[in-house]
Amino acid sequence: MAWDTHPLIITVAPVGAEVTRDNHPGVPYTPAEIAAASLESVEAGASVVHLHAREPDGKPSGDPLLFAEAITAIRMVAKPIIMVSTGGAVWMTIQDRTRALEAGPDMCSLETGSMNFGDDLFLTSRPDSISSAALAYGKGVVPEIELFDVGHSVAAARMLKEGHLRGPLNVNLVVGVPGGIDAVPEAIPALLRPLPDEVRWSVTAIGRHQRRMLSIAILLGAAGVRVGFEDNVYLRKGQLAKSNAELVEDIASVARQLGRTIATPDEARRILSVG
Repeated sequence: MAWDTHPLIITVAPVGAEVTRDNHPGVPYTPAEIAAASLESVEAGASVVHLHAREPDGKPSGDPLLFAEAITAIRMVAKPIIMVSTGGAVWMTIQDRTRALEAGPDMCSLETGSMNFGDDLFLTSRPDSISSAALAYGKGVVPEIELFDVGHSVAAARMLKEGHLRGPLNVNLVVGVPGGIDAVPEAIPALLRPLPDEVRWSVTAIGRHQRRMLSIAILLGAAGVRVGFEDNVYLRKGQLAKSNAELVEDIASVARQLGRTIATPDEARRILSVG
């Protein structure tokens, strides 16, 4: 299949569990702020919204009511694929991390292993991965597998073989996290090697690596790429992005210059098999 056969899916991650207003004054905290940032990004070309929740003071939260408030506000205006994080924050239990599934998303992120996450330990046991997948499928939620290192790809392939995951897989290759695989071109085939050929893959790159690695992914035929304040708050070196939407606009422009079209939400649903 040609590298430019399918339109490119752009995911926006407007806020994660780590970035704060000390990093960027425009980081959204409340459900209304997160919804507004998401809708601006959809208007700019994003077809998937990857959500974390925050308390009003910015503390990461697994409260499904906070997720639901943002999701409802987004769906009142637009119809992107909405994905919730089951990664949460490194200190959350797996029960806290999966509460977001109660908010009725289309998709969820899913980890298949533990890792050093900077100076912290991010724990996801194999039984937790299996139970989280079963919970997601039971609610009709499509998982996206987050692959921070090659061992996570091996674990995902095993879960697929054993029937805990359903193919074809949607996976997100996350490069540049301290403690995970580094942000180099060779990371992409390394993370994909253990997986079936029909996998739908996207790339997330952290901080200064973002634009370079996403451009490589676009040329290699990635189904999608991810931008947003969860991963990077800079448009260029030393220049803060004005908004999440500006990061979406920038990578959409890069993709078009490289010969890719940008997927609409309906096209993204078809590509990712999301109802």
